[in-house]
Amino acid sequence: MATPSTLDRRTFLKVTAAAGGGLIVGGYLPDLDGARTTAEAAGLFEPNVWVKIGADDSVTIVLSQLEMGQGVMTSMPMLLAEELDADWARIKTEWAPADPRFGNPNFGGVQLTAGSNSVRGMWKILRESGATARAMLVAAAAQTWSVPANSLTTEKGEVVHKATNRRVKYGALADKAAALPVPKGVTLKAPKDFKIIGQSLPRLDIPEKVNGKAEFGLDVQRPGMLIARIVKCPVFGGKVASFNADKAKAVPGVRNVVAIGSGVAVVADNYWAASKGAQVLEVTWDEGKLATLNSADITKQYAQLAAQPGKIARNEGDTDAAIKGAAKSFERVYEAPFLAHATMEPMNCTADVRPDRCEVWVPTQGQTASHQAAIAASGLPADKVKIYTTYLGGGFGRRGEADFVTDAVESAKAAGKPVKVVWTREDDMRHDYYRPVTYARMWAATDAAGKPVAFKMRMVQQSLMKRLGSLPPNGVDFISLEGAATLPYDIPNIRVEYTETDPGIPYGFWRSVGASVTGFVVEGFIDELAAAAGEDAFEFRRARLSRHPRHKAVLELVAEKSGWGKPLAQGHARGIALLECFGTIVGQVAEVSVTNGAVKVHKVWCAVDTGWVISPDTIKAQMEGGTIYGLTAALKGEITIQSGRVVQRHFNDYQMIRHNEAPEIETHIVASAEAPGGIGEPSTAVAAGALVNAIAAATGKRIYKLPIRAEQLRGTA
Repeated sequence: MATPSTLDRRTFLKVTAAAGGGLIVGGYLPDLDGARTTAEAAGLFEPNVWVKIGADDSVTIVLSQLEMGQGVMTSMPMLLAEELDADWARIKTEWAPADPRFGNPNFGGVQLTAGSNSVRGMWKILRESGATARAMLVAAAAQTWSVPANSLTTEKGEVVHKATNRRVKYGALADKAAALPVPKGVTLKAPKDFKIIGQSLPRLDIPEKVNGKAEFGLDVQRPGMLIARIVKCPVFGGKVASFNADKAKAVPGVRNVVAIGSGVAVVADNYWAASKGAQVLEVTWDEGKLATLNSADITKQYAQLAAQPGKIARNEGDTDAAIKGAAKSFERVYEAPFLAHATMEPMNCTADVRPDRCEVWVPTQGQTASHQAAIAASGLPADKVKIYTTYLGGGFGRRGEADFVTDAVESAKAAGKPVKVVWTREDDMRHDYYRPVTYARMWAATDAAGKPVAFKMRMVQQSLMKRLGSLPPNGVDFISLEGAATLPYDIPNIRVEYTETDPGIPYGFWRSVGASVTGFVVEGFIDELAAAAGEDAFEFRRARLSRHPRHKAVLELVAEKSGWGKPLAQGHARGIALLECFGTIVGQVAEVSVTNGAVKVHKVWCAVDTGWVISPDTIKAQMEGGTIYGLTAALKGEITIQSGRVVQRHFNDYQMIRHNEAPEIETHIVASAEAPGGIGEPSTAVAAGALVNAIAAATGKRIYKLPIRAEQLRGTA
């Protein structure tokens, strides 16, 4: 990726001229076809830099990280605008094209919005880009006024010479600044000088979403566009043996029925016709080798694997000897199911494939993956394939895949016209890349005084790292074990093992990924270990965090704010959990009651240390949304397999927490000078742990299998 330190003056001037004047900093795309000024920005405008300052004083910031409700459309500009000293009221944004120059360094340059890595990956790049632009504007003003650059300051989009009380807006300096050499090194602000970072500014995406101007994937319209439904084999790994399209083609409005890689595309004038055609399409399937696979088979296979030692992820002391010689020991088995992403906006993509070009409009988390999929499906070279991103109606990891892009490109290529592929909720539920099912054996032991002496874990799961390429030589998937292999508690003997297997069900990255399981398993088991030691759950944890002061501070804060140890209403109980993942530490306390097996979550307290705070309001929103997502999974979420196919179809049998079921959520942020951590996923990971521990406190019954069923708790008051 071109950076302010590597961009030469000739290249810089070339880009400036092509863009029609103004100051552009941060990157360069050799393909400048259709480059336009900010005033001309419209549907096909393709930015080629991180920041552009126009003669109208507007500041256009390129968004490489995509907005799916998590707030990056505001936090990314905040990082750049802070160093630029921009007028926040003049900020505009544009989506970046699919190009490696806009890649996230934390993903090796891949363009991907995932892993709570937007701020973590881009905070330095964007700050440096803003500081570079500011330095060039100051230099331009210094030349204009014949004064030393160090005698000038900046504020809200102006360069100021306090000695003479002169001011000049950035727009008036843009052309002169563009002719200056780009500085090779810039000084970034100290946190004490921040004016934008750390503030809860109004989110930039909200006005468009309220007034209806925001374009999501389902909103895309192209001249002459057709709509397609894709009929896929209900059994994973199955394929089309043959099909009869006569009845489908007889449906008014159906234009074409064609085989594509994933099934059969029914292409029509509108969604209704495409759906009716898909319903009457006659397909004979070759269901393949998974046609007899059931969830019970998978559990049996995993249990057998868990009976054997796994690959060693962590080994301190001698856990087996400690367990054998302990005064008290116990073993537990934890199970977590497949989970769907269930994004509010189902999968969709619009493509237009011509002999000389391919254009794709897609709500994607991964421009790189979408671009590569479109290249492969169209057969065109990379420079002839364009990706235009839209807002995302939820992602949670699902939109990091590109199967729906391939569907659209292949359908459009066959139709010879623009085609929007739209999945139904049933399509979405039954053709996902699911959170992997997990089986974990756990062992623990205490000595005669009740002091814990051993913690052992053996996890069996599909490998998330394999989805990224391959397992490391030691065979341990550190993504799956996040929060487990990094257990922070002082226990003398710790052993964590991992066994990789794959029953053939498509799997992928689900919000909080491996930590979504370990937050339940590890914190539920630690709570039981505290009970076995005869200690309070909070005090047990606090006493064993001597090497982790940040964890301890988070734990103490959430305990204080929740009133841990103080009396509760009759029938109410609290549970506590603590987890570090994605560079962020989250502590939660859940207050619940259980009546005849029905769990009511009354309130959740969150304490979070995520390093530097960019936007406090965004942190609170993510804590709330992530917690609800995690509680939903723990209380309701389960994808089951019968005869090689998913049983669940829609929100009637894959339910969400409703408004009347949602708890009050209170968030407290720990002040920190550490580098920014991720914020979109950590509260999802820890939610199940706090919940099951609260249920145990309320009922005396431990939860070892998710989702929580009323029959597990039936008979409790």
